[in-house]
Amino acid sequence: MKPMRPYDAFLLISFGGPEGEDEVIPFLENVTRGRNIPRERLAEVGEHYFLFGGVSPINQQCRDLLAAVTEKFAADGIDLPIYWGNRFWAPMLADTLEQMRRDGVRRVLALPTSAYCNWSSRTAYLEDIDRARAAIGEDAPEVDLVRPFYDHPGFVEPLADHTRAALDALPADRRGGARLLFSAHSIPLAMARESGGPGQGFGDAGAYGAQLAEVARLVVDRLDREYPFEVVYQSRSGPPSQPWLEPDVNDRIEELAREGVPAVVVVPHGFVSDHMEVKFDLDIEARQTAEKQGIAYERALSPGTHPAFVAMVSDLVREYTGDGAPRRLSTVPRCIGCDCPG
Repeated sequence: MKPMRPYDAFLLISFGGPEGEDEVIPFLENVTRGRNIPRERLAEVGEHYFLFGGVSPINQQCRDLLAAVTEKFAADGIDLPIYWGNRFWAPMLADTLEQMRRDGVRRVLALPTSAYCNWSSRTAYLEDIDRARAAIGEDAPEVDLVRPFYDHPGFVEPLADHTRAALDALPADRRGGARLLFSAHSIPLAMARESGGPGQGFGDAGAYGAQLAEVARLVVDRLDREYPFEVVYQSRSGPPSQPWLEPDVNDRIEELAREGVPAVVVVPHGFVSDHMEVKFDLDIEARQTAEKQGIAYERALSPGTHPAFVAMVSDLVREYTGDGAPRRLSTVPRCIGCDCPG
């Protein structure tokens, strides 16, 4: 196979996570460095990981995705070596870029494990790339980050498939009255307003909120029948005095129960894989909230290693190498004036 140009490697960039109890607090210290988070708060969050033996699922999910992508690249004739680097735990991004430098890699196409546009899910990745390259010096590989892929069919179709499966898992006598709650990571309202570029008319939730609403609509449009749906948020971590995107998924479940809604399906459309915030915040906390309220509860899977999502990675590579056209489902205006290639 002929090597592809203008890139000579593919890089998966993820968050990272601990893989043992002794790694939990050091990992959380990496995540929160410079933010003056109290030690007791780290211990509180660490308990979430200890429920799972101190192991975050995210690293294994990255390994599984990379294995599937390796097979897909081979089938599609994409001759690019594949690397993996994390922002907060081994394998660290800076170490991976240094290995690429030693391997002679000069230009890299990178995929973040985040589909949307806001500081934490895109700009922070770019800043981490810059820091890692600066640590290496002038021989550091150049890294291009692919566009936000929330509206690629390879992201939307897996969510639709998994939502159907979750609906089918509800008790038959409650399914018809189910409400779909599309859940994403909450962020500070000020950060949300800036997503997509300031002053672009996206509203208080910014491009991030507009993109989340659009994906929810695209998923529901692909179901066999219409269900009421809405976007909710989870995993808030800021002080109570700071406004964050709402409503919280648990608060909304309680409200829906009071309104007589018999069942909810939570769709983690803000996430690429079933990592810790999905496993704890939705599979434990939100499920417990629903059980206390007597409301039937199912959680759809995230895209994970769904074949369409794996194929999307190949599509994005071909898009950036000039061998394929962009595939987009959305009619929502894309980002203007930010660092996304809108």
